[in-house]
Amino acid sequence: MIRAYKFLLRPTTRQQVALAAMLADHCSLYNGALQERRDAYRHTSKTSVRYGQQSAQLKDIRGFDPERQGRWSFSSQQATLRHLDKAFAAFFRRIKTGDKPGYPRFRGINWFDTVDFPKDGDGCRWDSTPHDPVTRVRFQGVGHVKVHQHRPVADRVKTVSVKREGRRWYVVLTAEQEQPQPLPPTGSVVGIDLGIANFLADSSGGFVAHPRHGRKAAAKLEAAQQAVARFPRVRRDQRTAHHRRAVEKVADLHRKVRRQRLDHAHKTALDLVRAHDVIAHEDLKIRNMVKAPVPRPDPDQPGGFLPNGAAAKAGLNRSISDAGWGVFLTILHVKAESAGREVIAVDPRNTSRTCPACGHVAAENRPTQEKFHCLSCGHHAHADTVGALNVLRAGLARRDAQPA
Repeated sequence: MIRAYKFLLRPTTRQQVALAAMLADHCSLYNGALQERRDAYRHTSKTSVRYGQQSAQLKDIRGFDPERQGRWSFSSQQATLRHLDKAFAAFFRRIKTGDKPGYPRFRGINWFDTVDFPKDGDGCRWDSTPHDPVTRVRFQGVGHVKVHQHRPVADRVKTVSVKREGRRWYVVLTAEQEQPQPLPPTGSVVGIDLGIANFLADSSGGFVAHPRHGRKAAAKLEAAQQAVARFPRVRRDQRTAHHRRAVEKVADLHRKVRRQRLDHAHKTALDLVRAHDVIAHEDLKIRNMVKAPVPRPDPDQPGGFLPNGAAAKAGLNRSISDAGWGVFLTILHVKAESAGREVIAVDPRNTSRTCPACGHVAAENRPTQEKFHCLSCGHHAHADTVGALNVLRAGLARRDAQPA
């Protein structure tokens, strides 16, 4: 089992300069390799350049520019070229499937924030001085950087990555470890229904409040974005210090909201995994749920459009994105796997319209967002609780139907 760890780095001023230079030089290598592929396709009879060809050129590149490219790890530079190769592979895959292609783009220095080391000990070394009480990680060309290790790393470290987020630096480790011991069984099963008014409702009648981190930060974010808009549009290298600080404030606010969502998702998923053996949830297609409505051309007015509810749908899309359902479900599956729990995804159709008492299905069973009133048997309940009950029943039926 592969587990990832993310720790805050405490670099000195000189090490921060070296880390920034390492990112800049790997960004330059990425952009140069992308330019070579573009030129080869355009000017050499649509010739494709592969990763193996570009990796073979690294030795000459390092010898030609020892001050910028020669001082960094050869393996990390190969990893950067692999990232570009994966970007092109994804581009061609999307073309075949008919999706939006998304041709690989050149990276600005602020868009390139990660350098990977495929193997611990090759260009980097995790905790290379075990006799020292302070944990450190060594990077070639940077030195030993202090690490704020807030939890132990289990088993052997496989890969190491250094990442920049704003003004902070992080080290990301992946370690291979044995399957952890499962949690003791509780004999409890639960179905959950994700929503907007409440983050989730469970089949036992419990609710988890929607934290609405994005909405709470909207006022501060709006003020920060207005401060950025007051500056004239100039190139990045021509920005003043005040302009750069205004841009950094917007980015810091977005990062804070992202951390808050992650914290809430981790805590909610952990509570569910500890309390229940089987967890059933709706198999939501979130990407389709947040799509903008299709425009409706006005047949009586050429070039005009009829109302299509785009404003209301935009507000709903913001609420769905603010909830972070996709992140939560991903974390729930990972924690359940580590704890030996079972998570079942079921078809979400009619889960909120089906009466759990008599099975009657009708859209009129749900007169409002919160109320459920069955037209057939008169059953009353909270609509989200009804949805969670139906999700649980569908999940148990699917589990029993699976062959042993």
